[in-house]
Amino acid sequence: MNIPETLPQDTPLDASWLAECVDRTLSEDLGGDPGRDVTTQATIDAAATVTGHVVAREAGVLAGLDVIDEALRNTAARLRLDVPTVSHQSADGDRVEAGQIVATIQGVGHVVLIAERTILNLVTRASGIATATRAWADALSGTGTRVLDTRKTTPQLRPLEKYAVRMGGGVNKRMGLYDVAMIKDNHVVAAGGVAPAIAAIRETFPDVHIQVEVERIEQAREAIEAGARFLLLDNMSNGDMAALVDVVRAGEAATGKVWLEATGGLTLTRAPSVAQTGVDFMSVGALTHSSPGLDLALDLV
Repeated sequence: MNIPETLPQDTPLDASWLAECVDRTLSEDLGGDPGRDVTTQATIDAAATVTGHVVAREAGVLAGLDVIDEALRNTAARLRLDVPTVSHQSADGDRVEAGQIVATIQGVGHVVLIAERTILNLVTRASGIATATRAWADALSGTGTRVLDTRKTTPQLRPLEKYAVRMGGGVNKRMGLYDVAMIKDNHVVAAGGVAPAIAAIRETFPDVHIQVEVERIEQAREAIEAGARFLLLDNMSNGDMAALVDVVRAGEAATGKVWLEATGGLTLTRAPSVAQTGVDFMSVGALTHSSPGLDLALDLV
């Protein structure tokens, strides 16, 4: 069974979504389209050209570098000025050290300085997520367990943030409420049980994968008997998790593969020991809701 979590994770950032995102972000900064930068446009000659370096102020992993080119193109189009040239010294997924030049920009000063904040806001956000994800991926290296993201993303930035997780070596879980059914305790109560919930989803949306959240071995057995083949082990101790994994694996000769995901209460320090329980995945909402941005800057030279 090809569950979403096992599908290829090298999908590029959608160019049309990125163009819309950058356009919205620039309009927010400039007060509309074409908008204005009252400082730059008053103090710098429209014909002046500049050279600037996008520089990493700290070590980390990069993501979202296509934002640089898109923001410069959009800004130039708004102002009806030439698009600056960009020379990329690094690529998404690369590790960088403090002081390392990520990209060099040359062109009209108005375009470069007006696009600057949009570039930095989005690229620092994405790179911070990629950096945090890489720490988890490194901690799990060699264990057979992979780190997943969640839907705990910044509104309107989910495609960028989930792309950043991929660039950091993590795996995307469901993209939204529409592509995977996830049965939690409230759904079980509303449907009258796990089996009725699974049956209702299969009848209404037969094309989607179904995942069930459990907290105890008895719940796992019930979910598997009802046909579930992906279980989320919610806020369980390592000992309880290991016991549940053993029970599920022992039954796979009859049921086929059951995918197991640890979720809730996970920390980077705890990650290796959770992986030793035998789970396939662990989901970490903090990747997208709490990762600090990677400190990047645009320095004119």
